Amino acid sequence: MIFLLIHRMSATFGRLQNQTLELRDGLNIIEAPNETGKSTWCAFLSAMLFGINSRERDRAGFIADKNRFAPWSGVSMSGRLDCRAGGQELTLSRVTRRQTAPMGEFQAVYAGTGEVVPGLTGQNCGDTLLGVSREVFERSAFIRQAGLAVTQDPGLERRIAALITSGEEGTSYSEAADTLKKQLNRRRHNKTGQLPTLEAELQETAHQLEELETLETQLAAAQEQMETLAIEKAALEEELSACDRWEASRRRRALFQAETAARESAQRASDLRRRIEEERMPENDAIGRLRGAIVNLETVRRSTKKAREEQDAARLALLRAEDAVNNSPFPGQTPEQAARLPLHIDPRPRFPLWGVLLALALGLGLWAAMVFFAQQNLRLSTGCGCGAGGLCLLALSLLTIQKQKKWEARAAELRQQRQKELAAFTALYRAAEAAQAELTAKTAAADSLYASLTSNEQGILLEVRRFAPAAFDVPTADAALRACAVRRKELMEAESAAREARLRCDLLTQQTPAAGEDPADLPAPVRSREAVAARLEEARDALAAARSEADRLAGRLHALGDPVVLRSSAAHLQEEIQALEGEHKAIQLALEALGAANTALQTRFSPELGRRAAEIFRELTGGRYTGVTLDRSFRLSAEPAGDSVCRDTALLSAGAADQLYLAVRLAICDLVLPEENQVPIVLDDALANFDGSRCAAALRYLRTTAQKRQILLFTCHSREAEFFAGDSAVSIQRLTDEVPLV
Repeated sequence: MIFLLIHRMSATFGRLQNQTLELRDGLNIIEAPNETGKSTWCAFLSAMLFGINSRERDRAGFIADKNRFAPWSGVSMSGRLDCRAGGQELTLSRVTRRQTAPMGEFQAVYAGTGEVVPGLTGQNCGDTLLGVSREVFERSAFIRQAGLAVTQDPGLERRIAALITSGEEGTSYSEAADTLKKQLNRRRHNKTGQLPTLEAELQETAHQLEELETLETQLAAAQEQMETLAIEKAALEEELSACDRWEASRRRRALFQAETAARESAQRASDLRRRIEEERMPENDAIGRLRGAIVNLETVRRSTKKAREEQDAARLALLRAEDAVNNSPFPGQTPEQAARLPLHIDPRPRFPLWGVLLALALGLGLWAAMVFFAQQNLRLSTGCGCGAGGLCLLALSLLTIQKQKKWEARAAELRQQRQKELAAFTALYRAAEAAQAELTAKTAAADSLYASLTSNEQGILLEVRRFAPAAFDVPTADAALRACAVRRKELMEAESAAREARLRCDLLTQQTPAAGEDPADLPAPVRSREAVAARLEEARDALAAARSEADRLAGRLHALGDPVVLRSSAAHLQEEIQALEGEHKAIQLALEALGAANTALQTRFSPELGRRAAEIFRELTGGRYTGVTLDRSFRLSAEPAGDSVCRDTALLSAGAADQLYLAVRLAICDLVLPEENQVPIVLDDALANFDGSRCAAALRYLRTTAQKRQILLFTCHSREAEFFAGDSAVSIQRLTDEVPLV
């Protein structure tokens, strides 16, 4: 028992620059983000075991491993692998001595001694340690995310044949069938091959026997011309057939590329749709509505600002109006109160008592004077005294009347001034009331706009935080909505691209002929099909003209020639045709027998493989599927529990199909890989499309399988490591995405 167990890998390979990966027996979980070298480590392990094909060349859509994994630092490719095989600790190393042979120099030594392991070379290293060829290993235990499906391969066929027959791995059905088909086509393929050529020669010889009875010289010349034209015609027909095969091959390749592009486009659209649904992003109409609300929010904000400015202007106008009212003659009064205020006017002038007394005094004085001067005339004296007093009273009366007129004029003037002041005060008071009403209206409008702004903003933020919890302000919410719109646009473009790719694929399917022989190295025709067809038509016309000339000569020289030689040649051609027909029938019988034998082998192997795959698939799906069937070309179908109708993989979900492919891969590992070698299983993101429950079931099965063989599970998720947290029997490593400095 060899039993290979990998301890350590050290690589200068692609992005890996002198990096080392430590491994343990059992299950190893290597967690790393995308673009950090997981697939590079897997390719490095295959290169250490089987080497790198230095003859492989780049071609359209494909990069050879020697160029794809050339070290980024520019140094030579090299690596080392420490392992235990057959109870011995070994150190395998590969270095590059010549640029044309990357990792071409191989050495295998016993660890600790440096003694070379006898018989272990770079060519047989993988076959010796694993017990299988590279092709079998890569189609069984080397499981990639993009290569879960099982495909036919001569190496895998030989291994299957060895398991169910004599144990020899020297034969392959597909290789033997290809060889027999080539021999069969060599003898007869449509109108080409040895038999059609001989039959044409025999027919021509018979015709010549009839024609050469006239003139041998002219007939020989005609025969030579006919043979030349026949050869050219056959060559042109073969060239035309090659053009048809090349065009059919090109259409099939275009169809394959279109199908691949359609699958990739559909997968990308599905991934975008799944991520959008996981992140609960709104639909485009909701995004447009919310972004429109944000735009309207800015309009409301500007309106609110303008309303606040108008409110401030109204408040300033009110202050000015109130100041004018307070500076009026009636501060603190209403127009009605001001109208009731008394008017301050000086008292009306009256006839003074002192004037009467003065008039009496003057009259008495005048009377006394008159008495003094006219003592003899008392009556005159009395009259004079009264007249003087009356004059004094008259003067005083006139003066009093004049003062009353002035007082009445002043009172009228004061009352008129009071009316003007009351009118001006009323206008100011009404203006102040209007300013107060304007301020109240502006304040209400501003408060209403502000309340609307606040309510709308909160409503928008609440709705946005349903899918963007960090959106606590409008700019953040707008940025989140813009991001959602971009993601929705990407999804729309991806779905449109997927539809276009599917339509293009359907159109090419209608235009592409049925699959046939399609060699990978079929050369492109030198001339166009139209040119070859035109030249073939010319050759056919020329050959027809030559035959017409030969017929004419044969009629003239029918009696002059000896057809013995031609009859002998015809007999020889007949013998060759009979021999080739016998070989043709024998090859057909051999091909039929080979197909029957291969069917028998597949009939013996497929049930066992289907049974083992069904057991694994049942365990991976928790009993949802109970049966698995596969045909000779490894086309798979699954039987749901309680349902006798099998489902083709095309009818399963992507996750269920990947589970089925993984189950078949693991079943092939159990049945095809040598049990005594315990070949390690390598999984490169093989569980990436599994959901939580599918991933848990697969991890449980791998944990059980790891008790018998080493398993390397590379993943870009953290759920595998979290699932085995605390399980000491599982090795968990986390690689970083840092690229080493050169």
